[in-house]
Amino acid sequence: MGKRQRIIAAAASSSPINSLDDGCLMHIFSFLSPIPDRYNTALVCHRWRYLACHPRHWLRVECSAKSLAEPGVYSTLETAIAAARPGDTILISAAGDYIAHNLQIKKPLCLIGGGELPDDTILTCLRGYESALEFFSTCKVANLTVRAELGCCLLHRSGRLTVEGCILQCEENPLDYLSFPIVSTAPECNGFTSLALKGKCHGSVGADCVTVSNTRIEGGAKAVSTNGNLVLQHVRAIYARTSIFFWFEVGET
Repeated sequence: MGKRQRIIAAAASSSPINSLDDGCLMHIFSFLSPIPDRYNTALVCHRWRYLACHPRHWLRVECSAKSLAEPGVYSTLETAIAAARPGDTILISAAGDYIAHNLQIKKPLCLIGGGELPDDTILTCLRGYESALEFFSTCKVANLTVRAELGCCLLHRSGRLTVEGCILQCEENPLDYLSFPIVSTAPECNGFTSLALKGKCHGSVGADCVTVSNTRIEGGAKAVSTNGNLVLQHVRAIYARTSIFFWFEVGET
């Protein structure tokens, strides 16, 4: 533990808030945003880590055998998604490279990488699969690297998908025309009809749409293939073969 963390832990142990019982503290932590507030809270001390990372707040995906003995911890993203309830947050540890093959998400979930940077947590989709993650509900993906050897990183079928602070990579290969970082096949959308700089989709609240912000897109025949609404904000598209970099913002058209 670093000097700064030791100071924080000592202050927390002597603070009146630490005299509260576990139930009260857990209720307070539930009002914090998962990243960075609740994540930082978990670094204070062992007790706060247990309460801040309690399954009531989020589920965790970790490779560590020791961590797997704790409640709410899973070895694969697939098992965590199956166990999650609608509205849950799944924190994916930065400890390793995870395999993601055609994982269908049919309930509202938030997937967050547990590292300081998105490339600390990598989801890899190997050849022979259509996508890494397939979304049928309103979901958010944040602070993750999703890598597809062939196919697409994120396949959006329906709902509102938010991609924030991620890296989406399609590896170079002779079949680049089959690779797309993001594909949306939402049936209710018609073309790029709603592009907004502020990251908000127009129309009804339940409309199918994709929002991408502060994300780097690498490789693939095209950055995005969509039938419907798409919002891009602070998005960087990189095509390695031509060594051309594009940094762009899209306003409403």
